[in-house]
Amino acid sequence: MRQAGARSQRVAVVIPAKDEVDRIAGTVRAARAIPHVDLVLVVDDGSEDDTQHAARAAGAVVVRHSVNRGKASAMETGASVVAMRDVEGRPPRLLLFLDADLGETAVATAPLVPPVLEGRADCSIAVLPPQPGAGGRGIVTGLARRSIARATGWNPTQPLSGQRCLTRAAFEAASPLSRGWGVETGMTIDLLVAGLTVMEVPCDLRHRPSRNDLAGQLHRGAQYRDVALAVNTRRLRGVRVPASRRGDDAARQKPGRPYRAWATSPEG
Repeated sequence: MRQAGARSQRVAVVIPAKDEVDRIAGTVRAARAIPHVDLVLVVDDGSEDDTQHAARAAGAVVVRHSVNRGKASAMETGASVVAMRDVEGRPPRLLLFLDADLGETAVATAPLVPPVLEGRADCSIAVLPPQPGAGGRGIVTGLARRSIARATGWNPTQPLSGQRCLTRAAFEAASPLSRGWGVETGMTIDLLVAGLTVMEVPCDLRHRPSRNDLAGQLHRGAQYRDVALAVNTRRLRGVRVPASRRGDDAARQKPGRPYRAWATSPEG
């Protein structure tokens, strides 16, 4: 447990954003209201609108990619900038990654912080309620869930959730991140194989779901491609927790309970 240093521990919110001028200000304002947050950083990933100006006006520190590099690259840029702003002699800030389209509901990610702050988990992951207007059929989610389960024994409720709080050490254990939309699936596998603990936490969030139109179908196709690439890359490298070395946490897993894949130390 890290109870002793919890009061002094700070949190940096990192928000990758592309063409989110309509929502980014609300997301930034809500993120600034989360307890322990002392830095909100928006990484403008090649936006063609005024996302960077809206974010800055709402109180965020903004860094910008001149061209779109993708979510994983934006997350890595954000984490690097936070590290440069960490104060020598104090613990590194926790990293709270949020999607740019959460708007005012972003403050509802506050429950992600205590499990990591208190040392109960190295990474907490938001479980969202059903989203009105969602057009997906669960194909990509199913692929991600099955792949994580095969590699680690864990069956996450929402394996594609991008709202995550983690320690600096956990972020480094998952780096380099998987490209594109495979970042969450790859991160979860890497953290659990590294012997770290993850926990899903219910959060009452609202975001813009992909719909069942052509754009939505193309988006889900890209998601499937990237998740499959992240999974197959790790499978070829043998990144997994052997079934004989797994604990029994998976049988008791549910949101709010920590999960650690290894029954003993990975080096044991």
